[in-house]
Amino acid sequence: MPMSLGRKTALLARALEIGAIIIEDDYDSEFRYEGRPQDSLQSIDTHGLVVFLSSLSKVMLPELRIGYVVVPESILPALCIAKHLSDWHTASMTQHALAKFIDDGHLAKHIRRGHSIYTSRREAILRGFATHLAPWFEVVPSTAGFHMAAFARKHVDIDLLLRLGRRAGVGLYSLEGFYFEAQPRQGLFLGFGSIDTLDIDTAISRVRGILLQMDGAEVLEVSE
Repeated sequence: MPMSLGRKTALLARALEIGAIIIEDDYDSEFRYEGRPQDSLQSIDTHGLVVFLSSLSKVMLPELRIGYVVVPESILPALCIAKHLSDWHTASMTQHALAKFIDDGHLAKHIRRGHSIYTSRREAILRGFATHLAPWFEVVPSTAGFHMAAFARKHVDIDLLLRLGRRAGVGLYSLEGFYFEAQPRQGLFLGFGSIDTLDIDTAISRVRGILLQMDGAEVLEVSE
């Protein structure tokens, strides 16, 4: 969940007090759908406490294998040594090509186009959960990224729903794996980074049909 400015300030103060470095992983801030962009920890850090890192895997494509890091000057030499011991250097030609792609304005255009596509997918999912799937799930508010979560409004056999969803060609994932010490809440983890927008309504319709069957106790499991 996004941290408030007050919590960010308190975290920076605590890191300064104990001599800690904060690693801020900001890989999807380009895709924000509601409200104004929030300040990163690194942008309000005045003591060199934050290592800001991100990746081109989400913005462009994972095959690039390129990320970037903005580090406090105090740890830059150590980071360079660690990088050298790890893999010597990232492919130079790929970096040069990407730099030109950015300088020529193509990355900004790509992000704008991607933002429009992801917005339409997100809205289709929200619309489906607010209507067809509303008796069973409520979406957890989120403002950025390629994923969202939905809590169950009533008891749902999530494992059975996942299995039947796969048989119907719909990939669903449980929230259970995201809990550590707290008691897991029933719910679904939803990604819309790769699904075609036109397939979302069909997928939601199939899930609704499965849930109606489950509510009517008409589901007969078949061994796989």
